[in-house]
Amino acid sequence: MKNNIPQNFSGVIPSFAQVADFGPKRSEIGIGCLMPWQGKLYILNYSSHRRFTGTGTGLRVIDENFEMSIHPEAVDGTYANRFSHAPSSQLIIGPHLVDTEHNVRTVKELIDIRLCGTATHLTDPENLVYMLGMEGELFELNVHTMENRQIFDLTEELTTPGEGSCHFKDCYCAHGRLVVVNNDYEEADFQGLRKEGTLAEFDGKRWTVLERKPFVAVNGLGVFGKTIFASGWDRASAILKIFTDNDKTWRTYRLPKASACWDHKWQTEWPRIRATEHERLMMDHHGMWYEMTPWAYDNQFWGIRPISTHLWVHGDFCSWKGMFIVGADNTSFESNGNLQSAEPQSGLWFGKTDDLWNLGKPKGWGGPWWEDSITANTPSDPFLMNGFDQKVLHLSHTSEETVGFTIEIDFQGNGRWKKYTKVEVDANGYAPHVFPQGFTAHWVRVVADRDCEATAQFHYS
Repeated sequence: MKNNIPQNFSGVIPSFAQVADFGPKRSEIGIGCLMPWQGKLYILNYSSHRRFTGTGTGLRVIDENFEMSIHPEAVDGTYANRFSHAPSSQLIIGPHLVDTEHNVRTVKELIDIRLCGTATHLTDPENLVYMLGMEGELFELNVHTMENRQIFDLTEELTTPGEGSCHFKDCYCAHGRLVVVNNDYEEADFQGLRKEGTLAEFDGKRWTVLERKPFVAVNGLGVFGKTIFASGWDRASAILKIFTDNDKTWRTYRLPKASACWDHKWQTEWPRIRATEHERLMMDHHGMWYEMTPWAYDNQFWGIRPISTHLWVHGDFCSWKGMFIVGADNTSFESNGNLQSAEPQSGLWFGKTDDLWNLGKPKGWGGPWWEDSITANTPSDPFLMNGFDQKVLHLSHTSEETVGFTIEIDFQGNGRWKKYTKVEVDANGYAPHVFPQGFTAHWVRVVADRDCEATAQFHYS
């Protein structure tokens, strides 16, 4: 093998930049998929909205000699799906199917679908996969014949908005259910005037909506861990929903937001939950990296720790040749909004997983309540406490009487909550609580002693 490793700057290799055409129309060129396959690294770009919004995107390949080329089958489009179909030994990436000899077939009927997810089929996993489009189109694809048919319009099945509004992002199938996520969220959602995000599941017979909030990623490791993880948010905090197969239950956990730059459906792009190191997961969520175990012993989850904060938009990340690789969405014309951008482009970052600890220190804000109607003596959702230094809790309410807020902690992570302290807040009042230096636990929650409209927000630094 030739020694042809290109020059890098802090892990970024300029010669691997993904550059789209200047225009017209000038395209966004995010990196939607990174997939190692038979010694090569496959890279799939996305434009902002199908191939009608620009050219110069498509399928690129970095070979064993670290040389990058545009694949002859490359097509312009909006793609963020990658999937290894083990029974047929094929890679599915965008509308392309790649065999072990690197022969590529393209499903012509799916080129103009904004493919965002591929998942195992519930009843015929040997031959079929699910293909999800961002506008809610759900297809069955035969991986041998490339025959495909649309089986659902999820805008109708789940009563989500139609074209131009709904924003499906991912899908995953395990434990007898196909789970889909839609991250639709704008100012009206923030104001509480509507709820159009979606977390939903299909058991082969009927669809069930689990949450009407924006969710962006869903994944797991199948029978290894027997869990499903879905990441989302609302105005109060980032959210992690966890399904445990042992008791067939979904649970809600809340996490800090590391940045406000992810609080819109267009700005989240594709933050992922991926297995990049053996038998463990990594999550990129609302501007923060996390490590996670796939296991939830006794149906309780505490195996999560923040790593670092960042500003990069990470379309995907993977492991290849012992390296940890991140694909970005760096700059584009922003539909005529970014007049200082002339050439859409994005980069690749090469390093190792542990390099992420050298990025921004874990910090953020959020909590279980944001001007929410609270029922007396009902605990809030658990909020992550582990992995941060300085901690303060802000409490307020609009009741005409004093409200007592009991702070409870789960320092073992096993769901056995202990009272930490109680904070009395005067009528229509506000009170902060500063935790002692170095104090921490896996999870923290709040309980109000009377019905009220209340806010409970943690700030970590």
